[in-house]
Amino acid sequence: MSDILILTHADFCPPGHLASLLDEWQLDFTVLRVDLGELDGIDLDVPKAVALMGGPMSVNDPLPWLATEIAALRHFIRRDIPLIGHCLGGQLLAKALDAPVHRMSYREVGWHPLCRSPRTADSPWLAHLADEFCVYQWHGDTFDLPVGAERLLSSPWCRNQAFAWGDKLLALQGHPEVTEEMVRLWLRDGAHLLDESQPSQQSVRQMLSDLPSKVATLHQVAEGFYRHWLQLAELSRP
Repeated sequence: MSDILILTHADFCPPGHLASLLDEWQLDFTVLRVDLGELDGIDLDVPKAVALMGGPMSVNDPLPWLATEIAALRHFIRRDIPLIGHCLGGQLLAKALDAPVHRMSYREVGWHPLCRSPRTADSPWLAHLADEFCVYQWHGDTFDLPVGAERLLSSPWCRNQAFAWGDKLLALQGHPEVTEEMVRLWLRDGAHLLDESQPSQQSVRQMLSDLPSKVATLHQVAEGFYRHWLQLAELSRP
């Protein structure tokens, strides 16, 4: 087990740019597929930083491994180690903090603008960001804010895009980790889930337009999150 633990939930929702960045920075990490039972029996006192990636399921689905993961997250929260959740991962953090996660009446899909919430000027999670920027979205559920959480970001279609809880936990609704390959894969294999008549969903053409530039800009957003997450864990680039 490495100091850095990454929990995944589907083969098409890998760590993406996070893994590439950790490789570039020569930081060892362990990736576990929670849905395949790989979290079972793991020493939860070893990791110093934990990231949670996305997945197609809901945190409210009656899946035994979800209960195992939520229990593990509560253990990590008690240990006060840095945690960062992406989409399903952010929803799992909300659930672990006893906040409701519920289905929206539409899906939010595409490159949508996020705005900083009022009174977030001093948030270290947002220190690298402008007042408005784009993040790739693909979700039909959303989280409410846990007690004691601070809303950080909102989009036109989802008020709770990100929250911080304490000084070491960040829950994100979007996907700053996506790569060009991931976007193309999701649009190909998830085409049956898209409905361009919904204003909350961009067309495939819009999502693919100028994709390399959009992804490069997105990775600058992601890297600011990841740098702060690692600094909190006293893990940094050699």
